[in-house]
Amino acid sequence: MPHRRPSQLTAATGGFTLLEMLLSIALIALLGGVFIGGSSRLLSPEPTTPRAVFWKAVQEARKTALRAEHEIRLKFDAEKKHFYLVDGLAPTTVAEDGFTREERPLKTFRVSPEAVQDLTVEFLGGSGRGANTILVGGMLLESRPVPHVPFYGDGTCRAFRVQFSRMGSVSTVTVDPWTCAEMPPPPDPNAPAP
Repeated sequence: MPHRRPSQLTAATGGFTLLEMLLSIALIALLGGVFIGGSSRLLSPEPTTPRAVFWKAVQEARKTALRAEHEIRLKFDAEKKHFYLVDGLAPTTVAEDGFTREERPLKTFRVSPEAVQDLTVEFLGGSGRGANTILVGGMLLESRPVPHVPFYGDGTCRAFRVQFSRMGSVSTVTVDPWTCAEMPPPPDPNAPAP
């Protein structure tokens, strides 16, 4: 049997070629991108509660108004149970499809089907002073809600409250007009002193 020197060994007995290494690295990078992109959705799931969906809609309305530099309106569709944004400067002329331009949503925020049972959402005027309220079942409710809430191009919004009614319970959130964030409830004057 002839004796071979190391320089005479064929490429089949050696390691990986440069092309094989580059393809392996590219495949690993591609799989890593797919897994990381998919896991980011798992870490930040879509909001499902009416309150969480409302806050997501508020954030998007504010961002959209800042980008557009004009008024964007936030509305709630009581029939379809979702929040949606409309352009505040769109003319209200009727288009060929029968909708007014104002009714065409820029973006829609859906509440999960499990959370819409008996859900009503109403936008209320700012402070509640001089507002029309009625006492129903021991709860003070607004009798004249506003149809939409405007968000302005400077990052502010109209002072408003939002009232969530679901399955007999009512909760109201007051929104700060300067930051468009939730304001803490006022202190209870009947609470005992600390």
